Amino acid sequence: MHLLDRPSGLSDVWTVEFEPVESGADAGQLETVDHIAQTMDYAEMLSWSLFYTAQFDLAKRPVFDVVDPGGIVRSQVIEASDGGFRLTLNGAESKETLAGQFIADRAASAVQHIALSCTDIFETAAALKARGFEPLELPDNYYDDLAARFGFDDPDLQRLQQSGILYDEDDQGAFYQIYSRPVAGGFFFEIVQRTGTYAGYGGPNAPFRTAAMKRLMQQDAS
Repeated sequence: MHLLDRPSGLSDVWTVEFEPVESGADAGQLETVDHIAQTMDYAEMLSWSLFYTAQFDLAKRPVFDVVDPGGIVRSQVIEASDGGFRLTLNGAESKETLAGQFIADRAASAVQHIALSCTDIFETAAALKARGFEPLELPDNYYDDLAARFGFDDPDLQRLQQSGILYDEDDQGAFYQIYSRPVAGGFFFEIVQRTGTYAGYGGPNAPFRTAAMKRLMQQDAS
């Protein structure tokens, strides 16, 4: 965590280290940061949640379990009431999980992924593909599971699968996700679209995502 204050000049980091890029067509643009996911040892979760809620006007959701092929990861959402600031804290109990492997070689907790939002996930997927982006490949059984859960027609299901898009919904709306392939020891990006007032994070998709990432990382290491 870095505190960028004006007197020291550190707040100029955005103009010093980054150059603005003129945007082309509006189609497929990424718009805002939807949420940031921080990974840590499970024993540190309480300290981090207390830190964030003491510094910012954020509310905690109940802790829930994310199933990983290597074990269980405890996850807790901390967010502002308007959804403008969202954090997910992921506590690794086992070094065999994707989260555990990510922090194994780090001195402390770290951001493991950043989720960016868009207004049309299909246009965004096409725009990313045109720029050379390769989404995380998901197994066919993920889309078989979607068809069983939500009753997708074949054309809709194929459209999701061809773009590498994951899907979830509740009685408030729908949620679309695209994951990048993992880099730098497990860091990755996520692109999301929320419809209605869906306020979740695609929890049912997490086991498929972690399994696919671990499989890809093992292949790269072999």
